[in-house]
Amino acid sequence: MAKWSASFRTPTVSRLAKALVAGSLCLAAGVALAGECPADDRVADGQGQKPGATSPVGVSDVVRATTDLSKEPAAIKGRQLRLRQLDIAPGGIVPWHSHDNRPAMIYIVTGEIYEYSSNCKVPILHKAGDVASEKKGTSHWWKNIGSEPVRLISVDLFPGDAKMDSHMM
Repeated sequence: MAKWSASFRTPTVSRLAKALVAGSLCLAAGVALAGECPADDRVADGQGQKPGATSPVGVSDVVRATTDLSKEPAAIKGRQLRLRQLDIAPGGIVPWHSHDNRPAMIYIVTGEIYEYSSNCKVPILHKAGDVASEKKGTSHWWKNIGSEPVRLISVDLFPGDAKMDSHMM
């Protein structure tokens, strides 16, 4: 896997920081983020999109950094703050998974990708610059139906002591 060039890394980190701040402000203000399930299409968990593939297809998943939160001031035993880069090829699939035990934020760096969520009647289109919030009650899968690769940055509270695969979607 090619490393990020310095010219690519700096703007991406800056865009990620801006997106996380903007996303936090929008959530605090009660404003819907771009790429969210429309209010009239939200349904009870399990009544939305059906489960998809259970294995990744055309996905490169690189863990860029982790922090053991038990050693930080928050002292969250058994959790890691984890940052990953996922590159999804055209036709690629991030398989069906749940966030009941692992909240996350996904920043769409480049491209467009569809999310198929268990609590939304319609697929959700995410575009570059969007932030998707994944929390308890979210089960979903993603697919790149476009002709260009998609790059995502995922930040989650990974249950590091559970001996789970560090590349768990």
